[in-house]
Amino acid sequence: MQTHYFTVTGMSCAACSANVEKAVGRLVGVETAQVNLLTKRMAVKYNPDTVNPHTIIQTIEKIGYGAFPLAEDNTARPSAPQADSEIADAEKKQFVFSLFFLIPLMYVSMGRMLRLPLPSFFAGTENALIFVFTQFLLTLPVLVLNRRFFTNGLTSLFHRAPNMNSLIAVGSGAAVIYGVFALYRIGYGLGHGQLDVVQLYMKDLYFESSAMILTLISLGKFLEARAKKKTSEALEKLIQLRPRTAQVLRNGIEIEIPVENIAVGDAIVIRPGQTLPVDGTIIDGSTSLDESAVTGESMPVEKTVGDSVISASHNISGSFIFRADKVGNDTTLARIIALVEEAASSKAPVAKLADVISGYFVPIVMLISLTAFIGWLIAGASFEFALSTAISVLVISCPCALGLATPTAIMAGTGKGAQLGILIRSAEGLELAHRVTAVLLDKTGTITEGKPTLQHIEVFSDQYTDNDILWIAYSLEHLSEHPLAHAIIKAAEEKKLSPFKVSGFVAVHGKGIYGTAIVDELNGISSIRNVRIGAGNMKLCSELGIPVSEAIQARLTEAAEKGASPLLVTIGNECVGLIAVADPVKQGSIRAIHDFHEMGIHTVMLTGDNQRTAEAIQKIVGIGDVVAELLPQDKKAKVEYYRSKGFSPAFIGDGINDAPALTAADVGIAIGGGTDIAIESADIVLMNNSLETAVTAIQLSKAVMRTIKQNLFWALFYNSLCIPLAAGLFYTLFGLKLSPMFAAAAMSFSSVTVVTNALRLNRFRPKYIAQDVGNMQYCCVASVGEKLDDAKPTVCSVRTDSFICSVAEPEAKTESELPMKQENITHKENTNMKNITLTIEGMSCGHCSARVEKALNAIEGVSAKVDLETKTASVTYPDTVTIDALKAAVTDAGYSVTGSH
Repeated sequence: MQTHYFTVTGMSCAACSANVEKAVGRLVGVETAQVNLLTKRMAVKYNPDTVNPHTIIQTIEKIGYGAFPLAEDNTARPSAPQADSEIADAEKKQFVFSLFFLIPLMYVSMGRMLRLPLPSFFAGTENALIFVFTQFLLTLPVLVLNRRFFTNGLTSLFHRAPNMNSLIAVGSGAAVIYGVFALYRIGYGLGHGQLDVVQLYMKDLYFESSAMILTLISLGKFLEARAKKKTSEALEKLIQLRPRTAQVLRNGIEIEIPVENIAVGDAIVIRPGQTLPVDGTIIDGSTSLDESAVTGESMPVEKTVGDSVISASHNISGSFIFRADKVGNDTTLARIIALVEEAASSKAPVAKLADVISGYFVPIVMLISLTAFIGWLIAGASFEFALSTAISVLVISCPCALGLATPTAIMAGTGKGAQLGILIRSAEGLELAHRVTAVLLDKTGTITEGKPTLQHIEVFSDQYTDNDILWIAYSLEHLSEHPLAHAIIKAAEEKKLSPFKVSGFVAVHGKGIYGTAIVDELNGISSIRNVRIGAGNMKLCSELGIPVSEAIQARLTEAAEKGASPLLVTIGNECVGLIAVADPVKQGSIRAIHDFHEMGIHTVMLTGDNQRTAEAIQKIVGIGDVVAELLPQDKKAKVEYYRSKGFSPAFIGDGINDAPALTAADVGIAIGGGTDIAIESADIVLMNNSLETAVTAIQLSKAVMRTIKQNLFWALFYNSLCIPLAAGLFYTLFGLKLSPMFAAAAMSFSSVTVVTNALRLNRFRPKYIAQDVGNMQYCCVASVGEKLDDAKPTVCSVRTDSFICSVAEPEAKTESELPMKQENITHKENTNMKNITLTIEGMSCGHCSARVEKALNAIEGVSAKVDLETKTASVTYPDTVTIDALKAAVTDAGYSVTGSH
């Protein structure tokens, strides 16, 4: 099967896109055909042995539309924003010229009614032919200017696939035909002296109605096109990020060439203020780059020789030279643009509802119009009244708004997502994200930095030293790609160790690594030549048959409880040492987990670490559930498990082994710094490494779906209300009747309203609920006033057996700057003081207790001390403060008081 993209011309409503999809979908060999009304693009998945693009194009042309294949190279065709701009300009010209002829037409036809001065040759029965023929001549240019409605509409009707243009063509065409008939009747009356006939047909000509309908719809199309152009503004901004030329070094000479001519391997010179044209690697110099246009991260990134750089980054300071690694459509920016366009062109499942409705809607409307016409004639109404009613039904029922409800919101949403560093690969993924009720997260590189650091080394044998243990682990780990290996390699290289040779290297997923040492001596101690050495967890020791004493197990437990990942080092059948490696929690992960919970989303951390280490991380970030000691293939099974429990699961990960879980989840979210495989397997890609962006992605999905539902509701509500009004059902009861001109205006207004509502997504801003969760700088259990290390250590500098948690604001770094000052607690002078102990529900870490304590102490005259372990607050307060005020302060901080004594 192959997928080919086409541009389809002539479509104007959801019925059009549905007709094209049906026609192409019926072809033998076509698996799927998906048309996007907004972008005018169609994606066809077909068997090239059975059908070809030429046949597909012919099929589309047979039902009254045009089509041509999109070029494979997206630089060879106009971008979506460019196309929208061209369409808006064309619609504007059509409206302006139509209006040019409509104004004198309305003056002539309505002037007498409005008591406007008219030339004498338009007055009186004797001048009736001049009066009518002038209106006919002024109407003809409007008909010609808007002929597309007739050519497309009547062709579609002929092929029994009526659409919006069919309704307009039949409605306005009927008015013109009646006007021409009246013109002949007036000529006959004047020639035969039947002045009563002349006076009768002079009253209702409908030339002005036909011209007004076409002009108002042309105005609606112009406003709609202009609004649609705004929905792709975010994409246009991305496209404009690409510089047109670049300075390239060739044969030692710096020359300026078009960006399209850059080849892989070219050396590109970048100076301050310039934008990078392609992706590459710095080979000379250093700089500070602003990557916010691509990643959404506002902070500049320092880069030097050997660092990778991405296209569309803005060079802030420093000149450098980089080697082009990815050019053309392979650059990061080009891939982003392609993904955004692809997502905007795709169809969300909810859009299929609109397509189904539109497929039946137009024929039903034509039937209603005919029924109304015949019904009013039978009821004794005049021919003119019945015709006016039928035309109003046809015109007001055009399903433009219904067809635009979904694609406009998808386009605006995906474009806004790109601005925020969120790439939405498909409209289906965007829709499903708003239903997510459980988020399963990989730990390493997702919740944590993915850059572990060595914490400490323990030796269990007198024969070896710390360096011996590190050397053995280093000699094994430098052959491994495991994230923990990087911490050991870095520590060993800092000590200038060199790895010895290892034969028979084996990596056991989820357990560890082992091999045979090829070395005569180990730092002057006994030889371990041809002795098996290993580095891994308890599972590896079990597999290799190595006993682990209770004392060593206790040390493992202690290290794990501190949040570290302990690695056992073995020689032969003996466990000789332990290396504790900790992966710091990312800045923002704690707040993201809090936000997920506030949104009612259950969180689960999946990790291959041991249970105790996982539980330590769980306490730090406040995640809901933890599943530890998982093998890579187990993650997919856990996704399916939570689905079976009634959750709609999303999975967030960044590694190669995350790809199955990303695919299995209802929504797969890949961290942008992850592997290409993970990104290709995901529905949503986060261009930065912040978990908070995942919160933003789900919030954006909810906003887009809310907009789509609003659009669909108003489109359906509008038609449900206006069709009976246009058909005259309220005329006999309330005297309400909709003229064709007002019907055209109302129809155009409905389309503009839907598009304008979608444009509100351009003002979307992420709402971070846990606003006051700070950076990881302070210890959960350190007493108030104790100073911590400024360097954000992974272990508390006051108590080495405590892991860091977010307690205080990031800017507080010294005792005097701590937000909770001991002196403020102990030196308050109040009279008539009372004491109370509050039992508080919801506190889980030092951050929570600090937040409650701060809220209580903010009350004038109150001194409070919170005990996290007992979940209580001891409060001293004056007579002027009530218990309800204390409880309210705790509630406002996000917790609840369950008792007091």
